[in-house]
Amino acid sequence: MSPTTRPTPSTISTEEIRKQFPALERAHNGFPVAYFDGAGGTQTPRVVVDAVADYLLNHNANTHWEYPTSHETDAIIEAARAAFADFLNASAPEIVFGPNTTTMIYHLSRALGRTLGRGDEIVITELEHHANVAPWQALVVERGLTLKVAQMDPETGQLDWNDFERLVTKKTRVVAFGAGCNALGTVNDYRRAVEMAHSVGALALVDAVHYAPYFLADVKQTNCDFLTCSAYKFYGPHVSVFYGKKDLLESIDFPRLEPAPNTAPERAEMGTLNHEGIAGAAATVDFYASLVGGTDFSLCNDATADPGNTDLSLCHSRRELLQSAFKGLREHSSAQVKRLWQALSNIRGVHLYGPPPDVVRTPTVSFTIDQVASREVARRLAERGLFASHGDFYAQTVIERLGLAPEGLVRVGCACYTSDDEIERLIEAVKEIAVH
Repeated sequence: MSPTTRPTPSTISTEEIRKQFPALERAHNGFPVAYFDGAGGTQTPRVVVDAVADYLLNHNANTHWEYPTSHETDAIIEAARAAFADFLNASAPEIVFGPNTTTMIYHLSRALGRTLGRGDEIVITELEHHANVAPWQALVVERGLTLKVAQMDPETGQLDWNDFERLVTKKTRVVAFGAGCNALGTVNDYRRAVEMAHSVGALALVDAVHYAPYFLADVKQTNCDFLTCSAYKFYGPHVSVFYGKKDLLESIDFPRLEPAPNTAPERAEMGTLNHEGIAGAAATVDFYASLVGGTDFSLCNDATADPGNTDLSLCHSRRELLQSAFKGLREHSSAQVKRLWQALSNIRGVHLYGPPPDVVRTPTVSFTIDQVASREVARRLAERGLFASHGDFYAQTVIERLGLAPEGLVRVGCACYTSDDEIERLIEAVKEIAVH
């Protein structure tokens, strides 16, 4: 092998991944628990729990003070910004932390609203989580703005791009766009939405909460102004990760306390952060990278690596390892979704919603069963150790457009720890519920 040749990394097996999740040892009613509720929040690997515990036990302090644990806290937060810079292909000063995505979108909307007024327009879509709806609705009331909502096609669960393009005009100031629909698994072309926004001089916010766990986002390639995601959707604690272009973070009038730091990214953060959660969230990025066998990205920093002890031909950057990990996980989950979709579609009385498996989508499958309420379906699945979510998942408009309010859907999703055996258990359970 030449010094410049590196082997192509491959993702480790599902069996090896599952060993890292203590929650998978749980049983219910004599059944091993299968967690199909990942779209609402995934289980957590030991390495993430260890990072949270280590912070609380050994480094717990507030920031920017002249003693060791405060310095250590500062370093942990900065390392977390660097980790998520790799995760999103951003720079560390562009990574903002917050309590959850709903709060961060409200925070941004209030900041942007200070410069907007009557006649200005904001464009969203019917596929949004309500966290990307209510903050903009509030500006309609407070500032007299106009909120335009691009339609979805209920038959396909996909965005009507003609309608979206019609709504984006020279009056548009913000396009707030969901990259993935958490109720249906729809993946939207957010790069296209960003380009449309920029073509009329508007800012583009991407809600990637249901996208980032399954597709490696790239803020440089897509050129979005803002992007938000939540670590608890990809094996971490309840922490929001918010990206903003550095010049915007430095210029937007975010609500803040006067004594607080006034430089990016901290000027977009409010109050004392969840330091232990941030430590755990950073560990999720390294957890993803660790799913690629045969490499250790921690040895691949040219500035610190010792050529005498490190085979640099085996080195890959953290971003490269993330790319390989996401590719391998997506291939595995795509096969599972295809199997699940085909099997459920053949069960009498089961109705599937959203894009079929031959379309680019997340591994989230939603369905209803004739004459069985979604809540009851979820309860019966739980009796068999199959944990699934039900309802509207805060995608209220989607459920209304499908004519399924207020009961909503049953939603099941595949995570990195989902096994093929669990897929088969789910299929058999749905068959039994549909028949009886």
